[in-house]
Amino acid sequence: MANFDGINHRTLHVNGINMHIAENGNKGAPIILFIHGFPELWYSWRYQIVGLSALGYHAVAPDMRGYGDTYAPLDKKSYTYCHIVGDLVALIDKLGAHQVFVVGHDWGAMIAWWLCLFRPDRVKALVNLSVAFSPRKPNVKPLDFGYVPCCLW
Repeated sequence: MANFDGINHRTLHVNGINMHIAENGNKGAPIILFIHGFPELWYSWRYQIVGLSALGYHAVAPDMRGYGDTYAPLDKKSYTYCHIVGDLVALIDKLGAHQVFVVGHDWGAMIAWWLCLFRPDRVKALVNLSVAFSPRKPNVKPLDFGYVPCCLW
């Protein structure tokens, strides 16, 4: 386990992949889950991890599927919203939490909204940065965009 400015690193097996996370704070404290954008890593959140853990939170920032030290499946079909949200739900479970605060940035904001859509029971609150919300369009079929909201974790 490496340590950088009080940030601990470990790899967890979630949703069939090995996911690298950077974290700090009391393991029993409320969790703030940081979701990075493209082409970022956990490192984008280093100041927030240190700052919010000092305020009593358990701050966690994974490298998302295919990024950094997290496993990158070769099959492009392994990168759907269902897979990536599944990674986060499994991470929340592995951390022993029922609900987390979520902070998303850029592409990570899209994933955060899908997490809220698929599993609102796992999200206590959401803050998204740098991306405007794009509401669902009832007259547009999801298959036209190449994804199917099929998650049942």
